[in-house]
Amino acid sequence: MNHLSGMDASFLHLETPEMPMHVGSLMVLDLPEGYVGDFYENVKTHVGKRLHLAKVFQRKLALMPFELANPVWVDDEDLDIDHHIRHLIVPRPGTREQLERLVSRLHSPLLDRSRPLWEMVVIEGLATGQVAVYTKVHHAAIDGQAGVALAAALLDLSAEPRVVKPPRPRRQLNRYQLGVAELATAALGNTVRQYVKLVQTLPTTLRAARSVLLPVDEATGKRRLALPKGWKLAPRTPINVAITNQRSFATRALPLATLKQLAKASNTSLNDVVMAICAGALRRYLAEYDCKPDKPLVAGVPVSLREQGNQDMTNQVSFIMVSLATHIKDPLERLRAIHASANTGKRVTGQVKGAIPMDFPSFGAPWLMSGLASLYGRSRLADKIPPVANVVISNVPGPQAPLYLAGAKIATYSPVSIPAHGMALNITVQSYNGTIEIGLTACRRAMPDVGDLGDYMIDAAHELAKSIAAAAATAEAPPAAAPPAPKEAPAKTAKAASKPAAAKKAPAAPAKTRRTTPVRAQRARPATPKTPTASPALAATTKKPARRRTAATGA
Repeated sequence: MNHLSGMDASFLHLETPEMPMHVGSLMVLDLPEGYVGDFYENVKTHVGKRLHLAKVFQRKLALMPFELANPVWVDDEDLDIDHHIRHLIVPRPGTREQLERLVSRLHSPLLDRSRPLWEMVVIEGLATGQVAVYTKVHHAAIDGQAGVALAAALLDLSAEPRVVKPPRPRRQLNRYQLGVAELATAALGNTVRQYVKLVQTLPTTLRAARSVLLPVDEATGKRRLALPKGWKLAPRTPINVAITNQRSFATRALPLATLKQLAKASNTSLNDVVMAICAGALRRYLAEYDCKPDKPLVAGVPVSLREQGNQDMTNQVSFIMVSLATHIKDPLERLRAIHASANTGKRVTGQVKGAIPMDFPSFGAPWLMSGLASLYGRSRLADKIPPVANVVISNVPGPQAPLYLAGAKIATYSPVSIPAHGMALNITVQSYNGTIEIGLTACRRAMPDVGDLGDYMIDAAHELAKSIAAAAATAEAPPAAAPPAPKEAPAKTAKAASKPAAAKKAPAAPAKTRRTTPVRAQRARPATPKTPTASPALAATTKKPARRRTAATGA
């Protein structure tokens, strides 16, 4: 019996039919040369041999009586792999857009809580001859970095799957669920331990809260009550509404090396560049709906609290709020403003990191949190109150080498994530094998055209690269020659002064300087980034003219 932490269980309690709390991925794979087998059956066999490598595959929830405390994980002794791994075929002609629509439908329904909280779907019929695999796992079981570790259990570094030692035989208890008395006793013991832990960490938590909410005034040297620096409510937009369970989904990709070059040339980070690209795309997308907020959009950015080397299948994450500076027109200036805002958020998180509880007392929390979450969604309060953030933007570092599943090479590896009430769009990016894979997951009624936003992200990356290159070229260009300083005139006699002044001779024009072009500036400095190009995995995207849209009613 393994108790869920307060952080893990909150993803269960906040889940509603309109707001499923599972995350996923879409892998597109290249089959081996001359492959003639049944890939679906191969995947079932491959995964079946590795279920014991990650606990999430073989454990399910046992709910507490009357939901008075968080549930516990128990082993599923009768796992039905045919339920968890399924097979579908995309209708003809099998385009990428059809695949994305299918994934959006697969991502909409809730997972069955009576079984282990994961599913996998093998999808065939793509026009390219490739095969796709869609997976989803409940967020109560893993966070983003734990998901990467989970993938490592299933995937290989070569087309030849590694040999995995079979699991040791386990004693079968032949119980579908635990008894009421056993669960109640476990809940009581766990609650006592949580309160003891809370008391032990309370001094650290109070000191951290004091440093954030009562900062020292630099002018007076005294503490004063204030909100965290830079924290402001976000403006209302058409994407900040209550959502339904219907989803829209799109993927795009950008070369990782190019984005790293942009970060280096602008003295920012890769995360900053990703957020700047998202900001440019959102600015253009909302303008088509005549939405031009006076205040900048705000992104909720997950920040991992996981220690180096920690691969526990639990959630260890916090959030910071970052201004997307969408009120700034110039892409480079917008990037610099985002960099400054992100650094402020990181400093605040650094002050409280050790005091953020991952586990906390849960007595009575399940029914209370579930009731509040359902009330918030059904009352459509998200349509009326100012949002804390406009969009979630998450960046998950992934493997930088090609991976294989059941002998097939993974060509693209795109994330699928969670929209929420008040934030109908989630942008998650994941690096894989030299590429930044972008996954755009949204409420279909709020953003049926999420693919357009993906196109605008490609354009925004080009615009940012041009802005950085132009700034670098301007900085390297030699200054124009200044005209010679005028000499002091000799003192004049009274007689000379009485004469009319002669016409002044126009100063000589400054010598023309040879203008340095951006191309030469790039040749002089190899570190200056080139304009990014779309990943080969993407079809060529064409710039679309701006058009005025009508915001969707409802969400």
